[in-house]
Amino acid sequence: MTVVDTGPEVRLRNWFDRPYDDAISAARTCYSSRVIDADEITDGQRARIGPLTFKGGHHTVFQHATFEFALSGISRQLVWTFLHGFPYYNTEQQSQRYVKLDQVAAHVPPGLDAEARAIFEAALEHGWSAYRELTQRLEPVTGEILSDLWRLKDRQNVEFGKNVRREAEKKAIETARYVIPIACHTAMVYTISGLVLYRLRRMMNVGDTPQEAADVVGRMVAKVERLDPDFFSRVGDAPLPLEQTPERSLAPPGLGDSAACEAFDKSLEGKSARLIDWSARGPEVIAGAVRHVLGRSDLDDDAALELVLDPAKNPYLLETLNVSTHSPLMRTLAHAHFTFRKKLSHTADSQDQRHRTVPGSRPLLSRTVPGHVDVIEPELIRNDRGAHAVFVEAVEASWSARDRLLRLGVEPELALYVLPNALAVRFEESGTLLDLIHKWTLRTCLNAQREIFQASMEEVEQVREIHPKLVEHVGPPCFVRSGLVRPRCTEGSHFCGVPVWRSFPDIERSI
Repeated sequence: MTVVDTGPEVRLRNWFDRPYDDAISAARTCYSSRVIDADEITDGQRARIGPLTFKGGHHTVFQHATFEFALSGISRQLVWTFLHGFPYYNTEQQSQRYVKLDQVAAHVPPGLDAEARAIFEAALEHGWSAYRELTQRLEPVTGEILSDLWRLKDRQNVEFGKNVRREAEKKAIETARYVIPIACHTAMVYTISGLVLYRLRRMMNVGDTPQEAADVVGRMVAKVERLDPDFFSRVGDAPLPLEQTPERSLAPPGLGDSAACEAFDKSLEGKSARLIDWSARGPEVIAGAVRHVLGRSDLDDDAALELVLDPAKNPYLLETLNVSTHSPLMRTLAHAHFTFRKKLSHTADSQDQRHRTVPGSRPLLSRTVPGHVDVIEPELIRNDRGAHAVFVEAVEASWSARDRLLRLGVEPELALYVLPNALAVRFEESGTLLDLIHKWTLRTCLNAQREIFQASMEEVEQVREIHPKLVEHVGPPCFVRSGLVRPRCTEGSHFCGVPVWRSFPDIERSI
């Protein structure tokens, strides 16, 4: 096997032709009796209004211009810690759940000496070798589970049998990916506003991938500068130097504290997500807000809650398009807030963090990952003796490679790249009921990733214990829509095969 690292490729797919003039014209419109167009902007206005607006903190004018990038040859670690670490972006990313990783394609940090590079590349190759072996071992396991689930023997349908085998391979690679290093390449369509690009440039040295982030963001900025030199030459702050970031000065990189990890895990009380704070009077506050929105002083609390939370009375809950923030009634759910302490694998959290209105304070791994193996092992692997042995050997080898790199003096941020997707991530996550209901609707579906499904089920159950009225109607789309609208399942041909709506939340997930 040969490690392939072609370096990042950044391509500007779509753009605004005159982003800087668009911003100035938007600023001028605020003080005009009409809408000002970009072609009306003079050089004097470019020199005067742009800096005045930017330095004054009136940054929304720079948000109108939007840039759509095609990014490839970037690491999963960069995406998790930097490109997806904040709310203001849109992205569609290559899925490791459905795309088989046949090639050892990963980020190899430039500047490693020959010995360190050899250790680094050997660790990548070892991870891919374990991935292939796990895929082969797990396919028969997933195939048997799916055959039983979908009663393949009773169907006697050749084409359906082929579909089961294809799905079995997907489930196998979805689980085998846990041993793939977080240096693994990915590709995506990444769309941001001009304002966000200013912020990315300013903050490129913050986090666990300053070297790779500076390279990728530098290329993005260069693409826009070629299009419109004014956009960065006239306004914007230079990148914040690494040594001036609070994260660097307050917590220098190094091995994480094992005792702190153990204390965190103990505080979870056996859960992957534990409710640690909430709006004690959430139901009463929401009910009052419903009355005030509708002008219905005749409603008691239970009746008011039913109007907003019962899909039989609130048709917005039946929409596949999330329109909640556009509804005065639904916005009442923003007044109840919940905070969870969570532990997920790096790969599961990469999906969990896509729920950007339920933000998490995710850790700097270069400061928190301990010197010993610290992973989440998928149940499918844990329950198969051969697969478990492959998994254990693979993750131990990755930690050994990281240790050897650190001993050679490789920066902790760079040594992290050889660790696997199974790497445990510990953090706190908060959200309003409005945003959590959207998340729980998607992630209590049996098609959701197993870890996120489990965490979501735990979250709903804990909220049910303190505020049962708030989650009485919460569950996957088939449960919410049952008896009210067809089709029950919104997944179409991807229907899981289980009539979850009949017994939710009392369900057992087999795969």
